[in-house]
Amino acid sequence: MSTLVVIIIVIVAVAAVVLIALLVRRESQRRHLREKFGPEYERAVQENESPREAARELASREKRIAGLDIKPLSPEVREQYTRQWAMIQAQFVDRPAPAVAEADRVLVALMAERGYPTEGYEQQLSDLSVHHSRTLENYRAAHETMRGHEESEKSTEDLRDAMIRYRTVFEDLLNEGSDSGHDKPEHPSDENHHDRKARTDASNGTS
Repeated sequence: MSTLVVIIIVIVAVAAVVLIALLVRRESQRRHLREKFGPEYERAVQENESPREAARELASREKRIAGLDIKPLSPEVREQYTRQWAMIQAQFVDRPAPAVAEADRVLVALMAERGYPTEGYEQQLSDLSVHHSRTLENYRAAHETMRGHEESEKSTEDLRDAMIRYRTVFEDLLNEGSDSGHDKPEHPSDENHHDRKARTDASNGTS
């Protein structure tokens, strides 16, 4: 076997190893993003031209959040927000629409308290998706209900549902988020318990 043939074989082998390493790395990154962002990963794939673009977008969100000073709440501040939320739920009985609007305002204030920039709704979604992806769809749905109510009257049941959804996101932010400190998703039974508790608490304040 000539020296040239050996060189060609070595080059092809090295190229194959490099290609395989790149593919493995890319798949590993996608798996990480899929596990971390959950439904937000699929949404990003749909909104971008390709899974590669979606991965690049989600990775940029992680990088942005890593550069922010996201901090936990002190017990005193947590208690303060808990009292505020209890008052909002109590107001829902007589003034459902204003109560839902106030819930949105307090939720945004809580984001700022944790260290999230709040300059715009879309940016809020992007930032929250990194550590609060599992409750983010609730925020979208509640926000859409509130915005829709400004354009046309929503039923009390619609507003109650928005209040419950806001409560789910509120508790997630109040308690550091389901991803805080680890990347393991919540056990399904824990998530179901969380949803049931949010609905029970909101119903008690909105019945």
